[in-house]
Amino acid sequence: MATLLLALTLLSLVAAGIIVAGNMVPITLLDSAVARGAVCLDGTPPAYAYSPGFGDGVDNWHVYLQGGGWCENSSSCLDRSTTLQGSSAKLKNGNEQLNGMLDDNSTFNPDFYNWHVFKIFYCDGSSFMSDVEDVDPALLSGSSAGGLATILHCDKFQALFHNTTRVKCLSDSGFFIHGEHFVGADWREAFFFDVVSEHGLMNTLPTSCISKFSPTLCLFPENVVPDIQTPLLLIESAFDMYQISENLYSPGDRSPRWYNCTHNLMFCNWIEIKIMKDFRYTFINTLKSTIKNSSSRRGYFVHSCYQHGHMEYKRGSTCSLFVGNGLANKTIGQAVGDWFFDRSEFQEMDMLNDLPRDCNGFDDQPTLEKKV
Repeated sequence: MATLLLALTLLSLVAAGIIVAGNMVPITLLDSAVARGAVCLDGTPPAYAYSPGFGDGVDNWHVYLQGGGWCENSSSCLDRSTTLQGSSAKLKNGNEQLNGMLDDNSTFNPDFYNWHVFKIFYCDGSSFMSDVEDVDPALLSGSSAGGLATILHCDKFQALFHNTTRVKCLSDSGFFIHGEHFVGADWREAFFFDVVSEHGLMNTLPTSCISKFSPTLCLFPENVVPDIQTPLLLIESAFDMYQISENLYSPGDRSPRWYNCTHNLMFCNWIEIKIMKDFRYTFINTLKSTIKNSSSRRGYFVHSCYQHGHMEYKRGSTCSLFVGNGLANKTIGQAVGDWFFDRSEFQEMDMLNDLPRDCNGFDDQPTLEKKV
């Protein structure tokens, strides 16, 4: 039903007409997509927020895919269809504040502030998988489930443009690991099996992956990234808060203690911290192996803060200035700019800190301005 959701929304860039500039921008519903079956879970049309480029950024495009997890069966998708993550009904006539690397503030976002920004709202529950001219350069990005969607759609996105166009992809907190020999592997695989089955994704996943693995395993980036031909940057935490709190144990196996710990590190005991450290070990080794086996070089920024998602957050530290470690003395925003414009390759991992760090609350310096 939603097979054309991403493609039709992207193509609407060309047709966008009367747009209001600024950080607070109007939300547009793409009503014409409904007749083609590109809809949200409840049948409402897909929605986007758009901020026009200006100055020397008028030919540059940043397409951002919103995150928000998945629904894996009819019941969970029905529940989701009544929320903003499954329906655009409550977005009609609304506005959206664009922050972080979507901001038009040149001080805060110096490399991308004057680009066209196109934020696609996530409402199909399957990482945008259910079934342009005069653009140069172009950046596809997304966070969480949108980060996974960025990985899955990266080469398809590049194919929309001329061969001479600079096209790159940025996945923010989208590297969800299988962790075959780590706690919860069977549950993670069963969950993604249900997602694939519920949304009929068998024939929409990258062919380079499903020729080697089952469709379920092709939702895990470690099996997809090696074959991506388009330049890709991964922004991740080795202590990803969502994966640690939600993906290690099934809902029925999460104890109150684990819930309290994963929602406030001060409540964690040494056993729970050991589980988090083991996750970090598994995450880093999986990422290293994936990069080693990739057909082309990847950029990556992997810190040790207990966090999930970076690109849209203007406040709350990514990593505290008081800790003393650094990733090439670069902020996330600077690293992305250097990588995108080929000023330097960025491949940095925090290998010094093996404990999850609570990086919020030290001060109110914007997230992307933190030098971790």
